[in-house]
Amino acid sequence: MCMFCAAIPTVAATGVALDSKQRKDAAKQGKAAPRIRPFPLLTAGAILLLMLGSVFFHTKFPRLG
Repeated sequence: MCMFCAAIPTVAATGVALDSKQRKDAAKQGKAAPRIRPFPLLTAGAILLLMLGSVFFHTKFPRLG
């Protein structure tokens, strides 16, 4: 498995954990969760970039991946 393919689930799990922590902290303080949550957007962007890197890697170096 290439480094891009291995990093996708790691980034997804980290993004979900950070978003969950942000929502729990807001609930503890008695505030509503923020309407614009940056972690899901950043996570989606990072996964998209990793997928593009994976496609590039697997098409240019098919024997390595």
